[in-house]
Amino acid sequence: MAAKKLLLIDGNSVAFRAFFALYNQVERFTNGDGLHTSAIFAFKNMLDVVLKREQPDNVLVAFDAGKTTFRTKMFDDYKGSRAKTPVELLEQLPYLREMLTYLGIKSYELAEYEADDIIGTLALAGEKAGYDVVVVTGDRDLTQLSTDKVRVDVTVKGVNEIEQYTPAHVLEKLGVTPRQIIDLKALTGDTSDNYPGVTKVGKVTAEKLVKEYGSVEGIYEQIDSMKQSKMKENLLNDREQAFLSKQLATIKQDAPLEITLAETVLKEPDLIKLRQFYQQMNFQSFLAKLDQNNAINLDLGADEGAATVPVQPEIQYVTLTREMLKANIFGNQSEVTFYLELLGENYHLADLIGFGLLVADQIYVSDDVTLLQEPAVKSMLMDESIKKNVFDLKRTTVALNRLGITAAGLNYDMLLASYLINNENNSNDVSTVAAQYDYTSVLSDEAVFGKGVKTAVPTEVAELLQHIANKLMAISDLKPTLLKKLAEHEQDSLYDEIEIPLAKVLAQMEITGITVKAPTLTTMQNDLALRLQELEQKIYAEVGEEFNLNSPKQLGTILFDKLGLPPIKKTKTGYSTSVEVLEELKSQSPVVQEILDYRQINKIQSTYVTGLLKVIMGDGKVHTRYLQTLTATGRLSSVDPNLQNIPIRIDEGKQIRKAFVASKPGWQIFSSDYSQIELRVLAHVSGDQTMQQAFMDGIDIHANTAIRIFNLSSPHEVTSLMRRQAKAVNFGIVYGISDFGLAKNIGIARSQAKQFIEGYFATYPQVHEFMQQSVKSARENGFVETIMHRRRYLPDIHSKNFNLRSFAERTAMNSPIQGGAADIIKIAMINMNKALAENKLQTRMLLQVHDELIFEVPDEELETIKKLVPSVMDSAVKLDVPLKVEYGYGPTWYDVK
Repeated sequence: MAAKKLLLIDGNSVAFRAFFALYNQVERFTNGDGLHTSAIFAFKNMLDVVLKREQPDNVLVAFDAGKTTFRTKMFDDYKGSRAKTPVELLEQLPYLREMLTYLGIKSYELAEYEADDIIGTLALAGEKAGYDVVVVTGDRDLTQLSTDKVRVDVTVKGVNEIEQYTPAHVLEKLGVTPRQIIDLKALTGDTSDNYPGVTKVGKVTAEKLVKEYGSVEGIYEQIDSMKQSKMKENLLNDREQAFLSKQLATIKQDAPLEITLAETVLKEPDLIKLRQFYQQMNFQSFLAKLDQNNAINLDLGADEGAATVPVQPEIQYVTLTREMLKANIFGNQSEVTFYLELLGENYHLADLIGFGLLVADQIYVSDDVTLLQEPAVKSMLMDESIKKNVFDLKRTTVALNRLGITAAGLNYDMLLASYLINNENNSNDVSTVAAQYDYTSVLSDEAVFGKGVKTAVPTEVAELLQHIANKLMAISDLKPTLLKKLAEHEQDSLYDEIEIPLAKVLAQMEITGITVKAPTLTTMQNDLALRLQELEQKIYAEVGEEFNLNSPKQLGTILFDKLGLPPIKKTKTGYSTSVEVLEELKSQSPVVQEILDYRQINKIQSTYVTGLLKVIMGDGKVHTRYLQTLTATGRLSSVDPNLQNIPIRIDEGKQIRKAFVASKPGWQIFSSDYSQIELRVLAHVSGDQTMQQAFMDGIDIHANTAIRIFNLSSPHEVTSLMRRQAKAVNFGIVYGISDFGLAKNIGIARSQAKQFIEGYFATYPQVHEFMQQSVKSARENGFVETIMHRRRYLPDIHSKNFNLRSFAERTAMNSPIQGGAADIIKIAMINMNKALAENKLQTRMLLQVHDELIFEVPDEELETIKKLVPSVMDSAVKLDVPLKVEYGYGPTWYDVK
């Protein structure tokens, strides 16, 4: 999922720019009371542009509280040379903030601090909370705030032409990092803010000094080594001045704000008050848009809670009718763009509310989906020779199947193409994906349909049809751009030969579904309820009282106050009772293990048993959705329901698989999975000869590793514990595990874990070399690739934040391995689907669970499948080591192992 976005606007700075953008027309912009309104008008225009472009979740406009700040206390003449703000602008600021309130946008000022400090503090808080942060300002001082997660947009001309400052742009333009901008200003001073810097140190000299010494502190630490010069003399004389200037130039990121990020959430506008405000300001154009967009007459008492739908670009379209279809209006076109609109994410169930076709430069749209079943449309959608461009191939295929239409010829998928180009571009919203390529002529679904419980079809059909038309144009217009980028990235074959064919395979699997016996789950539900009741009573008896087992606060009181167990960790609300904490405490009291058992069984009951019962459809099956564009590694994810996370390490979890059966009598559930596929990919990509030889010889790789790291002489000396620890090392290395992490995982001392890892790399030196090379490649290119050129971008690989950088480095090591394994099973699924068709078999592929494929097989095909499936999966990709497939079968999924 894409990160939430926080938009921070420098109110005074942008209002100043807005005012002077219309300075020559200032007298024309007055209302009936003589109030000047030019800054409010231009600010609102800017706001419309920015909100549409950024689609933020949270917005705050920061204002200066007054001339007296902590900086003026440090330096009396701070900003002392600035001309007074025009009264024509000052009189508008209270009204500007009033308008923001009606728009649902929070504004804020803080005594003794500047707007910059509010923005700096919230930008850091937003970054820490995982937001993408965009700052809009007219002041280049704020560019010091730019990071990998914070972009600073500086208005260049007026308020709508901007220059975007990222760390890379700062470095390119100024030759320094964003934080070093502070050092530049400390040396040069600032005539605008009226502080001095160092005598006769200008921009060029300052840049040279900062590049050489890193910072003001670095300059003065090494000033004794500088050769004698007038510059050195000035530096020594103005030392105190330089450090003072640095303090003045530094934007605070720890200001004592009285607001939180939660208070900056963008709210629904107050339409009644907004309309009254526009009337007061005499903003006729804003009034017209407000009424047009909302299709309401507030004077007639319309609902105050009505949602705002922004203006949509008016791409021309024709409303399709049955009469038109009878006239063969489509002719013989060889390519069409198609979009099917649904109200909701789960396309197995969501309402189909409209569709559109772009044929030979003409757009046809309709809110009557039954027209899709008319011969002229249905035959076109089912014709393999007519190529279709869509946004999401799988979604489109499954949804059309609900109308009895077997789609064919779907060969361009905008979402898949964008995802491969950059796996952050994976939104299910056409608008969001299009915006990544600077295409803004389509609104977000949220803007048109609302959000959450407010989601609804627009009351005006024209709004829906216009939205569909705009999506069609986005899909069509951006196709050449996306295909060109795929080719530039050498990803066209990954797209054409893997992701597009896979989407078609997944669509068929989702349509087929898997049969789940509700009575089996109901019996389990009753059994687990009794088991939970027994555990409850046992726990209550041991602690001597009843309490709410699902309340962390009450549980903490029992464990740490009453039973006197040592508290491991505290949270803001009290003692932590996380699984991690309970695992550390279980050796100190038997009740802790019982609490862990209760939690585990309770989760199985609520999430999987009860959860599955809710999603069995009328055909007696569950139809999961596979998210093809969610993970950065390329692995598939299962949702609604998630069939990949059914717990199998404890018996209660395994039992759930007994409910999964073949759909017909005389059929079996057949499972096949790759053995140690990630380690085999690692052996291939690293070229490590020792590891490759072990796989070539069919040696147990975990036992082989155990022999090496424990310095044993033969496999017979490997105990089960040694093998388990070696297995943890093998798979831990794949995920870039540290000695601390390994020690925690297998319960050994950190020093011993360090020895294990060192022993591993001594055993497999080329693995170590490969991992170092992966990190180096990521630093040089900004991404790593799988064997199929699947890219993983790593913007934090150069981060100064140790944790962010370390995570990016670990990701650089493991992404080619995890992604490579994902590529292999995807190829196997495509090949398997072809093999079933070519052999005219009834066997159907039902599920993919990580490295495992699940089929249902008629008894008479069982012997064929036992040979066919392993041979197809084994030959999916040619590696330097053999792939190995294991299989099993039985009447239920539980019985296959």
